[in-house]
Amino acid sequence: MRNKSKKKKFEILEHIKIEDMVAEGKCLARHDNMVIFVAGVAPGDVVDLRITRKKKSFLEAEPVAFHELSELRVQPFCEHFGTCGGCKWQHIGYDTQLHFKQKQVKDNLERIGKVPLPAFDPILGSANTRYYRNKLEYTFSNTSWLTKEQIQSGQEFDRDALGFHIPGRFDKILDIKHCYLQPDPSNAIRLEVRDYAKKHDLPFFDIVKQEGYMRNLIIRTANTGEVMVIVQVYEDRPEEMEALMQHLAATFPEITSLQYVVNSKGNETFHDLEVVCYKGLPYIHEDMEGIKFRVGPKSFYQTNADQAYELYKKTRELANLTGNELVYDLYTGAGTIANFVAHQAREVIGIEYVPSAIEDAKINSQINNITNTTFYAGDMKDILSDELIERHGRPDVVITDPPRAGMHEDVVKKLLQVHPNRIVYVSCNPATQARDVEWLSEKYDVTRVQPVDMFPQTHHVENIVLLTAR
Repeated sequence: MRNKSKKKKFEILEHIKIEDMVAEGKCLARHDNMVIFVAGVAPGDVVDLRITRKKKSFLEAEPVAFHELSELRVQPFCEHFGTCGGCKWQHIGYDTQLHFKQKQVKDNLERIGKVPLPAFDPILGSANTRYYRNKLEYTFSNTSWLTKEQIQSGQEFDRDALGFHIPGRFDKILDIKHCYLQPDPSNAIRLEVRDYAKKHDLPFFDIVKQEGYMRNLIIRTANTGEVMVIVQVYEDRPEEMEALMQHLAATFPEITSLQYVVNSKGNETFHDLEVVCYKGLPYIHEDMEGIKFRVGPKSFYQTNADQAYELYKKTRELANLTGNELVYDLYTGAGTIANFVAHQAREVIGIEYVPSAIEDAKINSQINNITNTTFYAGDMKDILSDELIERHGRPDVVITDPPRAGMHEDVVKKLLQVHPNRIVYVSCNPATQARDVEWLSEKYDVTRVQPVDMFPQTHHVENIVLLTAR
């Protein structure tokens, strides 16, 4: 019985037409009244599919042969496309990507939100569709991922790699030759660190055995031209680190913040560890309309800075501030939105769960001489209390930019209770945004919907909804 089930699971369906692009970047097809979700294809493709997962209401499959290629396809520009876990939409044109992102927002708000909706504003595309990120994180591994072609060649390959995790494999890293996500000098720095480590026999990390030296590399590039590099190692070896730092400082004088961290934990997170600044300042700056945002090694900042500026301008526009409003900025992070809108508001109250982010938010106000912001750290559902509202007053406008999980139900209830005139809801997950909008529809109408593309070549989409009190 088990063998029969397994055989059915991996059966091949021939000449299946891919119909549509749906959630999480997958495509949809149908066979015998059953929905099939497929990755790595485009609407209009005619393919043979291997069933990889079978559920009562749907199937999952992978393409094994292509009979017709969609007119929506373009030639991917990266040699790592299809193996690397990033930029999964390189095979469809950017205008098509924007179309499906807007459709994803609309589908979620209609299907999950179930509320009356205005005509949507056209999605705001990103001016840069390559080299748009300001932060990349690379991982060292002594067991690099080999492609099928490499394995079948029978050759021996150098297994030391510096690159990205293969999707679904915590232990395999794809060695990246050129990445189109981050501008110069990102690629040059990564390749130099990798080659230096190999030349000087610095062992690349083995995540399974938890041994080795070179562990992780973070590169941050800012729109001010400042560059931060953080090298993460597994063991404290002062002589090797000194030599590596000296080499990077000499080779890349444009690095304005050169740092390292010794991390002997079982994972790469270093928020609880000391980061040593070897050269320059322990931070860099991003700039928005002359407002400087300080970004440290542990700081969060939107990874597409240019498009974040467009997102924040739209957020400010929808907030419709005149200078007299009390604004609450929920999930404020490092206070980017709070400080960005402060000049157009009477006062801004920012609330965030992560204490270090709130310290960044306060610093960002101080270095820009912004005096009408107040920040609180703690769980949103606890901080956004009757006592806080009594102290500062009922907000005229609430800006909320929660994580992917959306807002806690208690936070939604509090918003319904205090009933601000406008809620500007910024979201990186239209599905949870739609759920929260339905909850808020008890007292609010959706009056504007503005999708924004922050991550070209991927299925991810941000969306801004303006909710107006009835």
